[in-house]
Amino acid sequence: MGMTMTQKILAAHAGLSEVKAGQLIEADLDLVLGNDITSPVAIHEMDKMTVKTVFDKDKIALVPDHFVPNKDIKSAEHCKCVRQFAMKHDITNYFEVGQMGIEHALLPEQGLTVAGDVIIGADSHTCTYGALGAFSTGVGSTDMAAGMAWFKVPSAIKFVLTGKPKKWVSGKDVILHIIGMIGVDGALYKSMEFTGDGIANLTMDDRFTIANMAIEAGGKNGIFPVDDLTRAYMKEHSKRPFVEYTADDDAEYEQVINIDLSEIEPTVSFPHLPENTHVVGSFDDIKIDQVVIGSCTNGRIDDLRCAAKILEGRKVAKGLRVIVIPATQKIYMQAIEEGLVQTFIRAGAVVSTPTCGPCLGGYMGILAEGERCVSTTNRNFVGRMGHVDSEIYLASPAVAAASAVTGKISQPSDLGL
Repeated sequence: MGMTMTQKILAAHAGLSEVKAGQLIEADLDLVLGNDITSPVAIHEMDKMTVKTVFDKDKIALVPDHFVPNKDIKSAEHCKCVRQFAMKHDITNYFEVGQMGIEHALLPEQGLTVAGDVIIGADSHTCTYGALGAFSTGVGSTDMAAGMAWFKVPSAIKFVLTGKPKKWVSGKDVILHIIGMIGVDGALYKSMEFTGDGIANLTMDDRFTIANMAIEAGGKNGIFPVDDLTRAYMKEHSKRPFVEYTADDDAEYEQVINIDLSEIEPTVSFPHLPENTHVVGSFDDIKIDQVVIGSCTNGRIDDLRCAAKILEGRKVAKGLRVIVIPATQKIYMQAIEEGLVQTFIRAGAVVSTPTCGPCLGGYMGILAEGERCVSTTNRNFVGRMGHVDSEIYLASPAVAAASAVTGKISQPSDLGL
């Protein structure tokens, strides 16, 4: 029996000719990632070990992004711990405020993730890098501290994508549609492998978004095959060599799911699980109090361009708060140069330095009791962005921007677009 994309990558990094689903392997790592929340735990675990330094200072990335710029004394102490560790061990890829960004947008932009890599990160959305044809997955902080990885080789679900998305439908709608189909445990510890000629109609930012939210379906990872668009992205951002892996024709999948992208409509995930999806227009008016456009899921330049196109010449609804967060400094600068930031400000939104901030209820945009937020983030659990009696509606940048104008959950067509 042949192997999937993920199985081939894991076999290569385990020094094996083949692996099978369920097999336990030890794999060499190309990159280990930590942030300001998870790294201090790993650092304290390392302090208990007998090791004197890290396994490879060039294969570690430390990105303070959740509570930065520091929101309080505790977050400042966390970042100080990471900073001192990075200086002590001369960590090559440490990104301080001013150079940092939201980790899962920053690392591909910096060329630190390429096709064929095995990457672990002490953050569940590390699966984002599968958009480039890498195996990447989230782990616990103690696993990060060990600098090594044991994996149970995952079985796989094959998603065959065909067709072309409609206007205003993006990768966020695609992944919300999929999670709505299979549920938050539909791909539990499985590799979500995307294929089909419809992939050619998805931008790299669409693919990053889809891979990013594989974990919301329970997936061990999400992964796309490498095509010309992927190669162009990697050659633009990285000098590292990469290896392309393709699934064997006789690779074994637990399930094959066919998805026609042209049939997907703007989709929103209602509280309090990502699987609680509804097509915009299929429900009664839902008044909102806040909109957040950003995060590791949807803070990239395509996302900002989409939102700005809708907000151009329009105003944020009275009484509504809109927060826009570019995912990296480079994206922030590009948004300024393209006039997107000016558009957001003229519309009545605020624009923040890169941070995870409101996504995890960290700071900036915390919800009060009874408030509702349309957010381009990835989770809408109870209390995720503030009060336990607040509500989060996950959506694409297009839906978020349209909702910002109307003050209720809307889509661009409601504005005549």
